[in-house]
Amino acid sequence: MSGVCEREAALLVPGYTGSKEDFLAILDLLADGSRQVFAIDMRGQFETPGADDPGSYSAAALGADIAAIMHVTGAKHLVGHSYGGLVGREAVLAGTGSGAEIASFTLMSSGPAALTGPRAKELRALLAALGVSDEGEPDPAVLRAGISELWRAHLEPQAVAAGVPGHIVAFLSRRMLSNDPYGLVMMARHMLTAPDRTAELARLDQIPMLIIYGENDNSWSPAAQENMARRLGARRLCIPAAVHSPAVEAPATTSGALTQFWDAAEAASAKTASARSAAVTRTT
Repeated sequence: MSGVCEREAALLVPGYTGSKEDFLAILDLLADGSRQVFAIDMRGQFETPGADDPGSYSAAALGADIAAIMHVTGAKHLVGHSYGGLVGREAVLAGTGSGAEIASFTLMSSGPAALTGPRAKELRALLAALGVSDEGEPDPAVLRAGISELWRAHLEPQAVAAGVPGHIVAFLSRRMLSNDPYGLVMMARHMLTAPDRTAELARLDQIPMLIIYGENDNSWSPAAQENMARRLGARRLCIPAAVHSPAVEAPATTSGALTQFWDAAEAASAKTASARSAAVTRTT
C-alpha cells in the first residue's frame, strides 16, 4: 500500500503467475497524486494463502474476493492486469460496479474473452507438461513437483538467457514455487475458456472505463483490445514499444495515464453529484 487518502483509493490486481510486485514501478508515482493505492496477490498467488477446494478458484469466487477487498480498503478505482482484468470484470458485473461503489474500471493488457494465439498454445503446453487434462482434479503433490521441474528445466534457463538479473530470477523462482498448484491450474483453465462478456460490461455505462495496452502485446492482440475499447465506449491508450506489462515497461506513461483518468472520473462524479443536489434543492 502507498499514499495518503485525499483522493479515492485504487486497487491493482495482477495477472496469471503474477503478484503485487508487478506494480512496484508505479506505486510511488500513483501515490504522489495524494492517493492510497493497494496492490495485492490474488487467492493462491505468491504470499496469499490458497484453498483446498478447486471451486474457490472459479471466476466468480475470485471476483468476490476482489469485491470484498474493495469494500474493506475503501478502494473505488479498480485496475486489472491481464488475467486480473478478467477477474476484475467478474467483480464489476457481480455488482461492485454500482455508481456508489466504484469510480472507474481499467483493463490493462487484458482481453474480451479467452486467451488465443501463441500464448494460449503456451498455456496449454504448460498444463500438458504438468499432466493436467481439461477436467478433473490433479494431485497437488504431483503438481508441485511438476511446477518445480518446469521452473528448473525451462523457465529459469529462459530468464537467465534473457539477461534477467540474478536477484530477480531468485524472486521469480520463489514466487513461482509459492503459487498454489490448484490456483495455477484453475486460473489457466479460465483463461483458456473465458466467455466474451464485453456486451454485459458495456451496459454499465455509468462507470468510466480505460483500456491500456502495449503496441506489441503478445497475449491479447492490440487489435482485439482496441475493438473491446470501442465496444465499451472506453478511453484507450496504446503505449509505444510496450509489450504485455506497461506498468513495468513504461511506468511513467502508465501511472500518468491512470492518474489523469482517475482524476477525470472523480471530477465528473463530483459534478454529477452537485447537479443532483442542486436539482433536489430546487424541488424542495
